Amino acid sequence: MARFLTGFAIGLVISTGAMAEPVFETIESLGEALFFDENLSKNRTQSCASCHDPENGFADPRETDAGKAVSLGDDGVSLGDRSAPTASYAAFVPEFHVNKDGKYVGGMFWDGREADLEGQAGGPPLNPIEMGMPDKASVVGRLQENPEYVSAMKGLFSETVFDDADAAYAAMTKAIAAFERTDFFAPFDSKYDRFLRGEVQLTREEELGRLLFFSQQFTNCNLCHQLQRSAIDPKETFSNYEYHNIGTPVNHKARAVNGVGKNVVDDGLLANPAVKDPAHQGKYKVPTLRNVAVTGPYMHNGVFEDLRTVVLFYNRYNTKSAARQINPETNKVWDVPEVAHSLSFAELTEGPALEDDRIDALVAFMKTLTDARYEHLLEED
Repeated sequence: MARFLTGFAIGLVISTGAMAEPVFETIESLGEALFFDENLSKNRTQSCASCHDPENGFADPRETDAGKAVSLGDDGVSLGDRSAPTASYAAFVPEFHVNKDGKYVGGMFWDGREADLEGQAGGPPLNPIEMGMPDKASVVGRLQENPEYVSAMKGLFSETVFDDADAAYAAMTKAIAAFERTDFFAPFDSKYDRFLRGEVQLTREEELGRLLFFSQQFTNCNLCHQLQRSAIDPKETFSNYEYHNIGTPVNHKARAVNGVGKNVVDDGLLANPAVKDPAHQGKYKVPTLRNVAVTGPYMHNGVFEDLRTVVLFYNRYNTKSAARQINPETNKVWDVPEVAHSLSFAELTEGPALEDDRIDALVAFMKTLTDARYEHLLEED
């Protein structure tokens, strides 16, 4: 199993010239091992890292019959209907709640159906089209196959942790969540971060993009993609974690191969058991823009391949130009929204139409949000 961290107490004991098995002395180091463990899936082929690959911005780089839009399950056949969002900076997503303005905010998955990272970690192992395990007891049985897990979980949680499958499963999710809260997932070391620290300068195009991004006079980007009050806050994650319907069309390519009927509607936020009002149908959580340039395809269903296409898609709402009503990836008019009645029309139509130089500048700025260890992926693009 690959090891990506160096800062945690993963004790490697050298004996007679050979490495012993790692000893998990912290909950984070245990969570790391679990995050990469394919034995926790039915056919022992898939781990958390399969869909949230640390070498690819914690997104899924695997090609399927639907391209990279949706993920392949442990059975080697099943395909999802939503894109696997990056796990980068996921620790900053607030728990699912209703804010003072009455808006739903936070939570995990595109519809916030799990309140926190622990809940999210517990979902994929039991999902029949993801890791495919039949129940918690089966997952716990896999954990008990590994004596290092047994020792660590008893030491880190309790000696009786395996007496109850629910308790052992919860301990597993806590460990994975603890790993996801480490700086490994959120290093804040992109070019943008280095710029804020005075270590580098942005190019003229990147600086123009930055100014446009944070200015409501010229764009509507920061209405949804700014969390902090200051435009130079060093902990900006580029999402307010609210829910909006931006008019994303159906990904027909994915639907043609994943077995989801062509007349099925993805309810978005309304699929969250805590949400009952049909007015929220078709809304999805605003994603972070951290590492956005290397974690495509885009939107909740991966319908757009290119980041520039996404900017053009938003721009269509603010322009009367016939040419801007054409999707450059299909050379056809933008497809209709999957759900039309709940569009965030006020947010989408705020701001002027953008010319090509400003569209390119916004893309250039978003590329500066790429963590240092992924910058080589920009060069390969």
